[in-house]
Amino acid sequence: MGPMYRELAQAAFAYPIIDNHAHPFLKEKHRNSIRYEVLISEAQDDALDDAVYTLPCIRAAAQLSKLFGLKGNDATWEGVKKARLELDYAELCKLCMEPTGIQCILFDDGLGGIAEMAEDLNRHDKYTGSASKRIVRLEVEGQNILQDILIANDNLPLSVDILCETFLQEFTTYMNTTAEDDLVVGYKSVACYRTGLDIDPAPCSIEELHKCLTAASQQLKEKGSVRFQHKALNDHLVKIVLDIAGKCKKPIQFHTGLGDNDITLTTSSPAHMQPIIKAFPETVFVLLHSSYPYTRDAGYLTSVYKNVYLDFGEVFPFISAEGQRTVIRQVLELAPTNKILWSTDAAWWPERFYLATAQAREAMYEVLAGYVSKQDLTEGQAVSIVKKAFFENANRIYRLGLQPNISILSPN
Repeated sequence: MGPMYRELAQAAFAYPIIDNHAHPFLKEKHRNSIRYEVLISEAQDDALDDAVYTLPCIRAAAQLSKLFGLKGNDATWEGVKKARLELDYAELCKLCMEPTGIQCILFDDGLGGIAEMAEDLNRHDKYTGSASKRIVRLEVEGQNILQDILIANDNLPLSVDILCETFLQEFTTYMNTTAEDDLVVGYKSVACYRTGLDIDPAPCSIEELHKCLTAASQQLKEKGSVRFQHKALNDHLVKIVLDIAGKCKKPIQFHTGLGDNDITLTTSSPAHMQPIIKAFPETVFVLLHSSYPYTRDAGYLTSVYKNVYLDFGEVFPFISAEGQRTVIRQVLELAPTNKILWSTDAAWWPERFYLATAQAREAMYEVLAGYVSKQDLTEGQAVSIVKKAFFENANRIYRLGLQPNISILSPN
């Protein structure tokens, strides 16, 4: 028996998608450089050993086994890992990407390891039909700029006041340049990971900045690299970019909630962001990753602030199917449907794009069909929500100017 609501099913399972936050594939020579369990978990190191016993992993193994044609005793997580290694990498990418219906991907290329191991952004265009776009991760760019300044002046170190002036000038100049770059459609902050989402809207004193930059300079000497973990500096850089983003009308994404053990969970709720949201009313904030487990906090902010949007990504495939349906229901409890976006948050492998889209499409259909059956929505209204969430809202706020390729998943 086919789906109860055919128009809704057509939209949920076949409407084109704008993936508003993802990371590039690994290059073929690095296809095995990262442990495969990262596909289905944010856990790290020894904790990742237990990921194979989760519902998300069991479900992913079943779905990928079907994709790879595995049956019986071969249809296991280990069987999937073995089968994918036997596939030509280009064939694997095509096999995973063709069923997704993703028309455009917005890439955050600031994730650690991307510069060394991942494909260039335009290498993904063959799978989407629309040119990939870039999201600039502000903390990483700031680290790179400061590190370059320190290395260039290693023989004759700058005084802290000159270092501060030089760094802030170069950082601001770079961000203003990206504001004019057509490849760049938005920004991203990982303040959630570094110093928390309780970003202080008040001005930072020059003494605080000097202290932070002195600590960062010492970090380079001791560790050979710079990682911003200094709250006053982090908050100051975020505010510089919030101002630029508001003026150039490019959204800024914030990692919220779901992440590895590098975050402090108690400061990862977007509820901490109310003061900074109020301070920059002309800047569009996108709360990433469903803000899980703080989805309702994010939905509330999206409902009461005109400049806040909610991305319900990453939970596909990182939480159970029932959890995914719950997240969608919580998003729809309060968030305006013209302000919700979707993403894979995929990284490293094409399988992540496949799993995320397959699971999200299924969950969207099931949740919305439930509302239609209870007469909370008409089928036409449910179809409209799918189109907004998967394509129209992202197309509008990132000013992509795309026309939906409605035949993207039609048989040839």
